[in-house]
Amino acid sequence: MANIGRSLNDTWKPYQQTYETLSDNQLLNELHWSSDKKRYGDYGLHTDGTKLKRPPRLPDQDPNKQRDMERVVTKEPTKRLVTSYFGYVSLFPLLTQILDAKGEQLGHLLTDLRDEKLLWTNYGLRSLAKTSPLYQKHNTEHDPPYWRGAIWINMNYLAIRSLHHYSQVTGPHQSTAAKLYTELRQNVMYNLLSEYKRTGYIWEQYDDQSGMGKGCHPFTGWSSLVTLIMAEKY
Repeated sequence: MANIGRSLNDTWKPYQQTYETLSDNQLLNELHWSSDKKRYGDYGLHTDGTKLKRPPRLPDQDPNKQRDMERVVTKEPTKRLVTSYFGYVSLFPLLTQILDAKGEQLGHLLTDLRDEKLLWTNYGLRSLAKTSPLYQKHNTEHDPPYWRGAIWINMNYLAIRSLHHYSQVTGPHQSTAAKLYTELRQNVMYNLLSEYKRTGYIWEQYDDQSGMGKGCHPFTGWSSLVTLIMAEKY
């Protein structure tokens, strides 16, 4: 936004200041880095004590029908750093390329990125780690898992783009980033090509266990980013 503002001879300084604040690794680590888990996380009101529970029937309710299940909080939220849910959100400092290429945080993120118990699959990065309590859990009674395990091409594009970036920057993690770039790029490309040949469609998302296309189809929205991945245009 700052660059656009400059080119249009319009307001740009507030955007530049925001960028500089968000790119401050010291501030980022103070707020969002867990020295215990060695990963980034959200900070705010949070509780793990929630579940879906079906409320009792109303007195005048049809006996053949049930009420929809409701979310029940069994433990009040508290302010804390949330690191038990490792997913795309945990990678944002990497995806936005604001991490110091020589910092230990980048090294830890790259290690977690390649862990098959977390996000890594042969088809791309899943959206939520297999170790997460919410992995493949329904969002509501009638809302099946959406961003809770499936592979999304827009986020994989950002990951591939970032790995390419760090593979070009001198530092202790350069070779690791280059290796992961090659592997992840191939996994995403080959799976989309395979599914296109099998079904004739580009899909909204892909299954993290089988690589099969899921959701809307044909879907040439952000899944079409695979063409930029193929062309290595980032």
